Amino acid sequence: MTFNRSSQLSLVAAVSLLAAGLVTACGTLTVDFVYVTSAKAAGPNNYGEIDVYEINSESGRMRTIPTSPFPSGGRNPVAEAVSPDNADLYVVNQDDNTIVQFVIGTDGKVYPQNTINTQGVFPLAVTTGGNFLFVADTYQPLPSCSTAAPCSGSVAVYPILSASQAAALTPTQPPDTLGAAVANSSISANYWPLTLPSNPTHVLTPTGITAASAGAYLFVTAFDATAGGGYVFGFAVNSDGTLSALNSGAPFPAGIHPSGIASAPGGSLIYVTDSTRDQILAFSNNAGILTPVTGSPFATGNAPAAVVVDATGNYVFVANSLDSNLTVYSSSNGVLTSVGTFTTGTQPVAIGIDPSLNQYVYTANFLGNSVSGFQLNATTGNLLNSQFSPSNANANPTAVAAIPHGKAK
Repeated sequence: MTFNRSSQLSLVAAVSLLAAGLVTACGTLTVDFVYVTSAKAAGPNNYGEIDVYEINSESGRMRTIPTSPFPSGGRNPVAEAVSPDNADLYVVNQDDNTIVQFVIGTDGKVYPQNTINTQGVFPLAVTTGGNFLFVADTYQPLPSCSTAAPCSGSVAVYPILSASQAAALTPTQPPDTLGAAVANSSISANYWPLTLPSNPTHVLTPTGITAASAGAYLFVTAFDATAGGGYVFGFAVNSDGTLSALNSGAPFPAGIHPSGIASAPGGSLIYVTDSTRDQILAFSNNAGILTPVTGSPFATGNAPAAVVVDATGNYVFVANSLDSNLTVYSSSNGVLTSVGTFTTGTQPVAIGIDPSLNQYVYTANFLGNSVSGFQLNATTGNLLNSQFSPSNANANPTAVAAIPHGKAK
């Protein structure tokens, strides 16, 4: 068959339109945006950085978006959380004692909006639950506290303001702005100290935090730096954000050195990693009271640093930092069975799961300066490396957060 010049031009135009359509279609394959903070100082202000990746829904490939990375707005970012509406990212900068609110654009880019100071000193962990953001600080803000003379840590609560509440501020602020820290009237301060009722002088260092049961309960892991031993502090979260200590204020024993904590969907199960004993402890949660699950604790790899649970509650993931791998467990009412262990980059310290499909898993590899991506087989729990994994990150990545594509502002 032969074509005249006019037919050839028409064919070229048709092919070009088809190619353009394919490019547009490929654009819609982005299923999530993933945010990875990196702690190593960069730029003129010595700020940390935020790498932003778009995730391909078919291959799981992590591709850095244009203009990434973004400054974290402070030094040494160590934790991050996403607002309940997936429209804002909160980044905790430890060395500045700040939380920076970033508005997330439809293209995944982040725009710094507000910065607040934490109530304590050296914040280290953050979570959201209900309409509140909870932060664990290494030390209480007392004149006698310092790195040379450490004291116990504390927890602060910040309301996440609705559109009408934020609009009522002067000047007007966008939705998801953090309100003033909730007051603890019992000590005339804006935080809740972590204290052992039986040994109030012991120094308790928080290590992790999670909200459960749609934010009705808050659990904080801590290490007793005075006498050794790990604990989980439990709080009921009241409607105004104030905290009520559970179990008469006495924390629940949790190994030697708890390093990570996660809540299963619905909040009926709580998992805690112990980096000293190389174990994961499973607890059933009954109105904030924790009871060890039969068979708990369960073995992990060396120095487990983080734990997450998938959206179904069927699988639990543990990052073994010294082994540079990730162990997957199947969960039957909290009883864990190892599915397998999968290689990551060097020293994974944080784990994230894609919120759109519950199909992809990511680890931030601190010494590997990378992010590993895996595809989860929902039937077996096995992991398959995502395309071109691991992806490069800025130096010393510390935390992972993700939003579904199309759910941001």
